[in-house]
Amino acid sequence: MTVTQDLSFLSLITNASLLVQLVMALLVAVSVISWTYIFRKMFAIRNARAQTEEFERLFWSGGNLDLLYEDATSTRRKRAEQNGALERIFESGMSEFNKVRASYSGKAAIDGGAMLDGARRAMRAAYQREMDALESHLAFLASVGSVSPYVGLFGTVWGIMNAFRGLANVQQATLATVAPGIAEALIATAIGLFAAIPAVVAYNRYSHDVDRLAIRFETFIEEFSNILQRQAR
Repeated sequence: MTVTQDLSFLSLITNASLLVQLVMALLVAVSVISWTYIFRKMFAIRNARAQTEEFERLFWSGGNLDLLYEDATSTRRKRAEQNGALERIFESGMSEFNKVRASYSGKAAIDGGAMLDGARRAMRAAYQREMDALESHLAFLASVGSVSPYVGLFGTVWGIMNAFRGLANVQQATLATVAPGIAEALIATAIGLFAAIPAVVAYNRYSHDVDRLAIRFETFIEEFSNILQRQAR
């Protein structure tokens, strides 16, 4: 019973050296932050995908683009969060296109290339802003996934060093003597893996989802540019 109590997780953590405890605390804090970003990113990507599908359905339903633009603008004025990423890209391009078209009002010659270039630049700028928002915190998850095992391994190495240093004062070394020190050191590696594995899985999954959304955004920009080009003529 004594050995079982001495080798319980709580006992091993509380009896670990100060440096190993600091490593464990750091890894636990990083794991909590990582899980927070994992859930936030999961909901953000899910909402972005649903909003993109909804706007694509409205856009390709054959409705009037000016009416769709007015609806997007009014929605943004009421509550910006209701607008999806693709809708904001559309709004940026349509807004710039209308501004350039208004500047040519009353003129005989209309530079269709200038109208299209302005709209494309506006959409590309909006696209970059949306991608920055979708990719936020992914770098943190990648760092956690790659660094946490080594941080835990550092705590393990340090704990094992202390365990073997303690054997210098023992005349007869047994497994019962060295086991607690090695066990408490290995907990640091376990916590490091616990922090790293979910971060790596989430990073790979979310990176794939963001890439898929990026392809849909870029495809929409090209298709919408073709529509604006026909209107410019």
